[in-house]
Amino acid sequence: MVNNIEHHEAARHRVSKGSSSHPRGELKLSPQAGALFTPYASDENSDSRDRIAVLIDGANLFYSASSLGIEVDYARLLQTLVGNRRLLRSYFYTGVDPKNEKQRGFLLWLSRHGYRVVSKDLALDPDGARRANLHVEMAVDMMRLADHCDTITLLSGDGQLTYAVDALSYQGVRVELVSLQSMTSDSLINLADRYTDLAELQKSICKIR
Repeated sequence: MVNNIEHHEAARHRVSKGSSSHPRGELKLSPQAGALFTPYASDENSDSRDRIAVLIDGANLFYSASSLGIEVDYARLLQTLVGNRRLLRSYFYTGVDPKNEKQRGFLLWLSRHGYRVVSKDLALDPDGARRANLHVEMAVDMMRLADHCDTITLLSGDGQLTYAVDALSYQGVRVELVSLQSMTSDSLINLADRYTDLAELQKSICKIR
């Protein structure tokens, strides 16, 4: 934990010497089990002028929700992540089965309720699994958004995004990481300015029956 704090202090010091117009926020420690930041729902210090973009790794969220045994309410999810800040864009990245009508209906609903859906047809891997790799699309979008927002909230745990997140930090963009800790790369957590375990938010993002 000490090494993690030292990393963030050093990164913040580097940015403060640069010419970026995006101020970096202070690292906040949560009193809960050494977590790096308190859950969004209880964060009263968010600046309403803060421009935020949200990027969601659909596959990672699906498996995380399955692990927690919850069904995500995507309207509540977006509201929880944004809080009282100004939402610039929200993206949802997912692999698509062209023959799956139910999935197509779900993605259409997302596109009509605040999300921009970025999709790619599922491909058959040599091991027989069907996957769609959208890490390049996510990384490119993060870099394109960097000049237009103060904060990027990334809902993913994939270590393949580490390099892109590190590049954002040098541009002075604040990176908030939300993911299930057991399914998240340590290197990604170490680079984030703020981190929360998705398990802490499950009551705020699940469907109310």
